[in-house]
Amino acid sequence: MEKEKLRIDKYLWAIRLFKTRTAAGTACDKGRVKIEGEPIKASRVVKVGDHYEVKTDDKRWLIEVKELLHKRVQYSEAVNYYIDHTPIEEKERIAYQSASFYSGKRLSKVGRPTKKERRDIDEFLDGTE
Repeated sequence: MEKEKLRIDKYLWAIRLFKTRTAAGTACDKGRVKIEGEPIKASRVVKVGDHYEVKTDDKRWLIEVKELLHKRVQYSEAVNYYIDHTPIEEKERIAYQSASFYSGKRLSKVGRPTKKERRDIDEFLDGTE
């Protein structure tokens, strides 16, 4: 009977919305996890069929509990325990942001000079070629 009770912070960690259970609990404490628009505590018991609004650093999730999950499993299996009702516009926005975020390449003529540019500047200032 005790196995049937599951805290919301543990559930959100198990379905991999948060990297750690502490992060899930902190999100609950800060009011980022809501049911019917009301913030909930990390100790709230999860029930099948509940609808939650969860805000993470990257995304706003609207999920429905499909089945209880007591242990953390790999992502491909964890997605079977909830239904994602997040609007398509939100998913497209996240995809666009992640695609245009940072490519790792420095923009031309922006920021500090590269080593080659620095050598060229030094040669120019010294007057040697």
